[in-house]
Amino acid sequence: MIKIEVKQHILAPVDQVVKTLLAHQQLDRFFNAKFQLIKTQNAGEIKGGKGAVRQITIGKIVFEEQIVSASHNHICYRIIGKGPVFDHQGDIYLTADDVDIKSTQLDYVIKFKGPKWLPDFILMFLVERDIQNAMNKLAVYFI
Repeated sequence: MIKIEVKQHILAPVDQVVKTLLAHQQLDRFFNAKFQLIKTQNAGEIKGGKGAVRQITIGKIVFEEQIVSASHNHICYRIIGKGPVFDHQGDIYLTADDVDIKSTQLDYVIKFKGPKWLPDFILMFLVERDIQNAMNKLAVYFI
C-alpha cells in the first residue's frame, strides 16, 4: 500500500478552500488533468459533495472518482470502477489555522495500491509530485 501525505498552508478561510476543491470542473486549474462532473451530489449535500462523480482524464488514462463524504473540514473520495490504481482513497483535511487572518491548514492523505508492473517508489514519486504541485497552485490561487 502506498501512502502519500502532503501539507499546505493556504491564505483563505476553510469554507472558500472547500468550495474551490468541490468545484470539480475547475480543478484543472490546479491538477494536470481534465475533470468532468458526470453526477451531481446527493440531495441535501453540499454542492459538489457526497455522491458527486467526476471523470478524470490524464493523457489517455480515463477513470472516475466519487465523493464519499464532504464537510467543511474533510473531503473523502475514491476511484470507482476500473482505475489506474487499486484500493484508492483520498482524504483532504482542512483546519482553520488562525481565526484572525482566516487561513487554512490543508492535510492531503492518499492511499492506494499500484499495478504490479510499476514499482511503488516510482508511482509514489509521480503522484506525490503532482499532488504537491497542485496544492502549491491552490495556495497561490488565493494570494
